[in-house]
This record gives sequence, C-alpha cells and structure tokens, in this order.
Amino acid sequence: MLAIRFQALGDLMITLPYLQSLKDQTPELQIHLLTRREVSEIPKNLVLFEKVFSIGGGRNAKIQFLLSLLWVPYLLWQRYDIVIDLQNHRISKVIRRLLGAKAWSEFDRSSRILAGERTQRTINALLVSHTSISTRLALKNKLPVENKLKTYGWNTEKAIIILNPAGAFSSRQWPIENYITFAKLWLVRYPSSQFLILGLGSLRLKANALKNELANNLIDLIGLTSPVEAFAIIRRSSLMLTEDSGLMHMSWVQGVPTIALFGSSPSYWSSPLGSWSRCFNSSDLPCGDCFSETCKFGDVHCLTRLSPERVIEEAEVLLKSK
Repeated sequence: MLAIRFQALGDLMITLPYLQSLKDQTPELQIHLLTRREVSEIPKNLVLFEKVFSIGGGRNAKIQFLLSLLWVPYLLWQRYDIVIDLQNHRISKVIRRLLGAKAWSEFDRSSRILAGERTQRTINALLVSHTSISTRLALKNKLPVENKLKTYGWNTEKAIIILNPAGAFSSRQWPIENYITFAKLWLVRYPSSQFLILGLGSLRLKANALKNELANNLIDLIGLTSPVEAFAIIRRSSLMLTEDSGLMHMSWVQGVPTIALFGSSPSYWSSPLGSWSRCFNSSDLPCGDCFSETCKFGDVHCLTRLSPERVIEEAEVLLKSK
C-alpha cells in the first residue's frame, strides 16, 4: 500500500496512529509513504514504513508536481494493490490515477470533523480493517536521547514535563508568564519534576524567559534536536503542556498525556485525540475557532481567561485517569 501525505509536520503526525493500527491488524501489509522532504525524517525512522519517498520543492506546488512525476516510474514498479490518498489535492490525485491501483480512497478535506477522525474514515473505507488510534509507534533504532538530556541538566530521578509555547501566531499563544506561574505552582505540588523546552530557534526568547525564572529546573534544548530526536524525547516525558504545533501532535500520537491550549485554532479540525489528551479551546465563545492570526479584540481572551491554576487542575485529572 502507498500512503500519500504532504502538508506540514503536524498533519503528517496525525496520520501515523491510524496507519499503525492498520499495520497492527494486518502485519502482512507493506506500507510505503510519499511525503515532503521537510517532514520525512520521522517516518523514515519508524518501523511502520517499509519505504518512504520524499519530494522537495518546499511549498511550491509546481516544483512539487514536477518532482512527484519523477517518482512515478519507480512507484509503478512497486505494483501497489492500494493507494490511500491522505492529502487529496491535485498532485496526489494525479499520482493516484497514474499508479492505477486496484483499490484506493481519498481524504475528506472539507468536513468540520477532526483530522484524525477523517483519516480513520479514509483508511476504513478500504474495508481492510477497522482502525483506531495505535500509539505503538516504534523507531527502527534506539537514539541516545537520555544522554543528551543528561548533558543539558536532566536529573534522572525527576519526571520530565514539556512546556511548548510554540503557537504560530499571537492568537494561539498563552502568555509566557502563565507558563512560568504554572511551572512554579507545579514544583510546589510535585518537586520531583523538571521542565523541558525544545523546538525551533524562534522560541529562544521564550526559553530565556523560562530559564531566568526556573534556573536548573528547566532543560533548554532549543535548536539542539533533530525532528526524530524530539520525537524520541517526547515519548520519554510524563506530560506535555502545549499550544497548537507539530510537537503537540508528536505527543498525543505516542500516548503521552497532553494538555493543548488552542486559542484561535479550529478545535473541530486539529484537537488532539485519545483519553490521554485534553484540549482547552475557544469553541464556546461567539468568536471562537476564528482561525485568525491576530485577535480582533486585542486581548486573545480565549487564552488569557485560562489561569495556570485551572490548567494544573486539568493536568492532575488527566494524569490520575491515565
């Protein structure tokens, strides 16, 4: 079977637990993946996929299309029985038709249904098996991430709590002061905890603010991990407090307890799933799920109304239930 999914890292992550469930139920099935080069590192390192084909071109559709066509002769040689189009745009449609597989299905791009559920429906439409969320995503090789954590200050006797203030826009960002207050209150309740921040260099200022207040209670790995290292480190954590980002999806798809703070992000599309996740969203507000980059009222009320104490309450309930 060939699965096709381009788009951003988080979108690709959402597909993984459902493809893993399919593999769990039909172990004789060989699954290949066609994706963008920028997001291919993690799937290339997963046991789930026999082969991963990546195309360049960034987000330039014309270049993507030309580079995709170069793969077609090799993909034809694979003689796929099934093509599952988890992207459903012009490029993926052309590839699917050229491959002429015996069976195929296409992703529903427009319904106001969670992306995970739409992915599940796309796979189930093939009638191979009835998939669910499988968090058994295994890496092909063990990575020395614990050594890296120790190098940057991890006390191995302490649980790792990830703070991920990585919302792309101001309308998706919880104030950094709230993260600091959350961390300090959490340490009073659970002193055997240590916080971690990782991700892109664009978070440097926020990481510095956290480091100034939390000192040795913060492990700072900003800009120091590859995507697959981040994936492995997240699996090692006990809790993730996160805004809408690729790292958020890396967390819940691995079964890590995840508290998501959504702001303007459309909760009906990309909320984390599973009993091990909770999502604070704006759907109860008249302006909720607005998908705007900036708040038209100027105060991002959907997030500023959320106190650190309230987040801690939910995190405790989540951890107790798990």
